[in-house]
Amino acid sequence: MNDGIVVNVCMGTGGIAAGGDMVMQEFIKEFETAGVKNATVKEKCRLHKVGCRGFCARDVLVDITVDGQVSTYQYIQPEMVKRLVQEHVLGAKPITEWLVGDDYHVFHDNQTKRVLADLGKIDPESIEEYLGVDGYKAAEKTLTTMKPEEVIQVVKDSGLRGRGGGGFPTGVKWSFCAANKADQRYIICNADEGDPGAFMDRSVVEGNPHAVIEGMIIGAYAIGASVGYVYIRAEYPLAVDRLRLALKHAEERGFLGKKLFGTDFSLKIKVKLGAGAFVCGEETALIASIEGERGMPRAKPPFPANKGLWGKPTIINNVETFANIPQIMNKGAAWYASIGSEKSKGTKVIALTGKIKNTGLIEIPMGMPLKDIIFKVGGGIEGNKLFKAVQTGGPSGGCIPQQFIDLPVDYEGLASVGSMMGSGGMVVLDETDCMVNISKFFLQFTQSESCGKCVPCRIGTKRLLEILTRITEGEGKEGDIELLQQLAEDVRDSSLCGLGMSAPNPVISTIKYFRHEYEAHIKHKKCPAKVCNKLLTFFIREDMCVGCGMCAKACSVNAISGEKKQPHKINNSMCIQCGSCFDACKFSAVLKE
Repeated sequence: MNDGIVVNVCMGTGGIAAGGDMVMQEFIKEFETAGVKNATVKEKCRLHKVGCRGFCARDVLVDITVDGQVSTYQYIQPEMVKRLVQEHVLGAKPITEWLVGDDYHVFHDNQTKRVLADLGKIDPESIEEYLGVDGYKAAEKTLTTMKPEEVIQVVKDSGLRGRGGGGFPTGVKWSFCAANKADQRYIICNADEGDPGAFMDRSVVEGNPHAVIEGMIIGAYAIGASVGYVYIRAEYPLAVDRLRLALKHAEERGFLGKKLFGTDFSLKIKVKLGAGAFVCGEETALIASIEGERGMPRAKPPFPANKGLWGKPTIINNVETFANIPQIMNKGAAWYASIGSEKSKGTKVIALTGKIKNTGLIEIPMGMPLKDIIFKVGGGIEGNKLFKAVQTGGPSGGCIPQQFIDLPVDYEGLASVGSMMGSGGMVVLDETDCMVNISKFFLQFTQSESCGKCVPCRIGTKRLLEILTRITEGEGKEGDIELLQQLAEDVRDSSLCGLGMSAPNPVISTIKYFRHEYEAHIKHKKCPAKVCNKLLTFFIREDMCVGCGMCAKACSVNAISGEKKQPHKINNSMCIQCGSCFDACKFSAVLKE
């Protein structure tokens, strides 16, 4: 048995979904068995759960560290644990065929991890491990040696901008709130992450909840708030459980409650579960939800920093913003501002998804070229297909075409091409994606999530979706593109809140950069990407058909005929272009054009 053995098992949502809890139980079982034979096992070896490692597609990920040498294993299943314990933990011999490959290291080596630095290294359910990485030192330093206005100035000097969407300077927002005279102020962490495919905030709360809590303590002190809320969606049960446990541990240690660190400052943080409404990510709708009302936006001004929760000055920042604060206070504004671009400092956590080889959670310095994110961190396009576009900023973001592959990813860069940073979602699209259909997909989401309070959003998004649906079903007509443009601009310019204002972005950006695809759908009744079934003709290649009959079984209108073990045919006069035959064929004999 070697000294200094540590085994980390990924127990984020992705890890657990892949079987991480069962892998953990097997390690416990094997350690107990080994302990009977070797009494030093429990003394020398430490087994613990960690949060998201980022490369979720390789879960269950397991680190085994022997005397400082880290070996990372991928795709680990419970039945593989016994061999890992026998050969590596006890025998100090890594099992090379199970180790991650070079692409795993390239994925991580091209990132700059600050917010995610401790995810995958510390146990999120242990306050002791957070303290071991200088946890709560920033809060203690701030509360005992600095004045509130000094804290705000440091945050201003760092250049930190809100990571939840608009990118408003954090320190400036705090100063607005602090300047309002009030008998009560509130601080709120927005963990209501509703973008499809986004899991940045969830992963941070699951993997390092104390960093978020510590950031809230510092922020509350800076603005003079004595009550805080974490507004988190109920669909995040693991994050909720770990957050509540972290709050309990922080209270037990005196990091929350009365007279923190021996000062006169007190803070109570409560958890408020959201019901999953996308619109509650908007700050005024979130406030209404906490107050017990229906989550619907309110007109601004007044802004929450002046008049927020229950009419009192309120600061709302998202999970990633608060997680940056302890590091800024520990290491200084200059350290934080040392990376990033001129107007966008620090790093950004991004959920990288779509048609890309390395999907997962990443953290990159602001200003990194889009090309490096996709082809270095992301490993390039899946299946070696051509890169077509990337959609950033969630369902309300824009689609950025291949011609801007060198674009720096920061607030200004994305805005310059009609997109946005948003909370950090990034969906990569390839040559097989139809941009009209992509636009329709995101409009379906924003239209269904509209709260209905204002007419431009409630009716405008519905009309946009109806037009896009007609186009993708072959019923588009001359003038539809111009109608979409005008309606999208009207919705953008007259909606009450950010959801309505940004909902048309996918339409506006795809028309701007992919107008030819709209024209092909409308004028030629063809989908260039061969995605919109209503615009396709299906046929069977006789030389590839083995006559298995699966296509005929899948056809709901009996449009396919043929003898067993003989080539089949499709009667196009009966075909309804549902695509079931294409999906059912295992021999790629059904084609579409």
